[in-house]
Amino acid sequence: MERERFRAPDDNSETAQETAAIRRPMRTAAPVVKDGPRTNEEIRNREVMLIDQDGQNRGITETRAAIAMAYEAGLDLVEVAPNADPPVCKIMDYGKFKFNEQKKAAEARKNQKTVEIKEIKLRPAIDDHDYDVKMKAMRRFFEEGDKVKVTLRFRGREMAHQEIGYRLLNRVKDDTGTIAKVESDAALEGRQMVMVLAPR
Repeated sequence: MERERFRAPDDNSETAQETAAIRRPMRTAAPVVKDGPRTNEEIRNREVMLIDQDGQNRGITETRAAIAMAYEAGLDLVEVAPNADPPVCKIMDYGKFKFNEQKKAAEARKNQKTVEIKEIKLRPAIDDHDYDVKMKAMRRFFEEGDKVKVTLRFRGREMAHQEIGYRLLNRVKDDTGTIAKVESDAALEGRQMVMVLAPR
């Protein structure tokens, strides 16, 4: 029996016309999201609570009249409290306002310090010299504003004498009492005892 051979549809056939008709819809560009408050014609409300360029509250004013007042003064109408009913708008120099806001944000970023957790490792049988070196490092960390995780590691039979570990961590707590506070008290985690101190 002879197989029926596949025949491509002519351009005039219904299938070809249907294929040509199926097209993806045109996508509209996403609206540009404005960075910062709405100004002038972007304010869509009919009325606003108006504060003039001298900081005087002018009460509820029609938005068009408020924009006209701003233009007369050579300034902009800026929405300062969009969630109020009606929204609060102020007549001001928007360029200067935006510059000051960016300056404030940059200053805040500069002053923002990330708190790190530094780790100091101790042994139950630490000698006085090593202890002093560790304490000096710990004080430096607190001065820099960092937290300190004090880890006391037990080896072998030392686990049977956990009270030595508690005594040592209490000594650390007392020696740093004036510059640090306990954030999480000494607790046993497996074969080590951990305590976290934060600067005062």
